[in-house]
Amino acid sequence: MSSGGLELPPGEECSGGDGATGTPPGVVSLTRPVEIGTELDWGAEAWDEVRTRARRAGRAYIWLNLVEQRLRAVVATVLRPVYEPVHGEEEWVVAAAGPAGQEWVQRAVAVREVSRRKGYLLDPADDNVLSFLTLPQLRELLVQHWPCFEPWLDDRRELELALDELEVARNVVSRNRALSRAVLDQAERAAARLLDILGGGHGTGAGADRLPVDAVEDLVGDRYADVVGVHPDRVRLQRQLPVEDLFGSARRLDAVGIGLNLLVQNYSGRRLVRLAESGCRARLLFLNPASSAVRRREKELGIKKGEMSRSVEMNIMHMRRVRDRLRDTAAFEIRVFDETPRFTAYLVNGDGPDGLAVVQSYLRKARGMESPVLVLRGRGRQVLRDGPGTGDALGGLFETYREEFEGVWEESRPVS
Repeated sequence: MSSGGLELPPGEECSGGDGATGTPPGVVSLTRPVEIGTELDWGAEAWDEVRTRARRAGRAYIWLNLVEQRLRAVVATVLRPVYEPVHGEEEWVVAAAGPAGQEWVQRAVAVREVSRRKGYLLDPADDNVLSFLTLPQLRELLVQHWPCFEPWLDDRRELELALDELEVARNVVSRNRALSRAVLDQAERAAARLLDILGGGHGTGAGADRLPVDAVEDLVGDRYADVVGVHPDRVRLQRQLPVEDLFGSARRLDAVGIGLNLLVQNYSGRRLVRLAESGCRARLLFLNPASSAVRRREKELGIKKGEMSRSVEMNIMHMRRVRDRLRDTAAFEIRVFDETPRFTAYLVNGDGPDGLAVVQSYLRKARGMESPVLVLRGRGRQVLRDGPGTGDALGGLFETYREEFEGVWEESRPVS
């Protein structure tokens, strides 16, 4: 062994050297795991904890990434035309930072050069100093040059408060520390508000008011065929998506099911009249209360004969009274079908990009209130096939259930 080198002890106990330990002179003795009672493996509880941390950090990172990209684009759009004609493409960010930002902008320049040498710049679009500025540095540029941004951004105080709230999560995520649920929720709210302020357009029109588009859904939602929510029963659905939010701004409402209790029993006739008078067109499809399918369903659920048929009939009568109060009764159509009921679905604004649907399959032994619920977003999505600009619209479950509704509607009979 060369002078100053380290030799690991053999697996078997050595003779000679230190008589007590059997370690030869000049050899370092290593403590074996069994001697200190330490195991490298994690138990189930530890794995659950780190997965929770990773999920929260991942959600926060996506929001932070969106805000940083948007802020970088806003800074470039406003300040580049001011500084680039004088200082050139390479130096305009340095000039915009000025003496107050000289230290951090030079650090960004140095990091960029290292990235160039080591081949870390995989996209030529990132080969500029602006791409190496952090969120606080982008904020500094915005604050220093606020008069340049003021024509586009109205409320500087609201902007800075949102950035302050986001900074807590940014520090936690950048250092891979534990992110609490409360801080994550605060970061998501602040990021959504920032994207609105900066004109990021994180929502999708009226539909986003009912169920705001989640940043993670926006990026990976295509994996789940338009499913944006899954609930074990209708009670938990209504905690997140009350019927007022689901139906309140509807321009079009198509519903199919046995008794349509979510609509009939939770949304008052008075509100339905107001909704229809404001221009909403409704098509309601009930299972024929006199059909044999109702009797089979009663038997499945173990309820008294005739109980379900009376309930459905009462719901139909209630909707007829609503229809009779309207000036344009043709805008509120009621029909019945005789097929075996396979699901109940409420499709709101199914003809537009802001569609939202609530769908439940009928289980043999579970009532509608107890059945799992899918929430579907009916906006068109784009998926990349071979690169930007080559995406094709990806059909999801919303369109599947809309087509099913149309098929049943064609075979149904109107209620006079």
